Amino acid sequence: MTTMRAKVRVSEVKVSGDCELLTFNAVAKSTSYPEDGSDEDNSYARWSPSREIKLTVANPALHGKLAIDEKFYVDFTPAN
Repeated sequence: MTTMRAKVRVSEVKVSGDCELLTFNAVAKSTSYPEDGSDEDNSYARWSPSREIKLTVANPALHGKLAIDEKFYVDFTPAN
């Protein structure tokens, strides 16, 4: 089974009617990363420098649960 893990940052939260529109982008820094690799974001930015995920959340119980700049792992595992 092939899996992939991404690390993303919430870059936008918009309310549209009864839905919340979430945008996630790749983790990245505007400055350089430490050469010793001690910043985990460095590994994710190196191998996946560009990424965008957009989700529409219709469940009102989940609205307001994610904030700008929060970071999350996203795992991609095949589904049957």
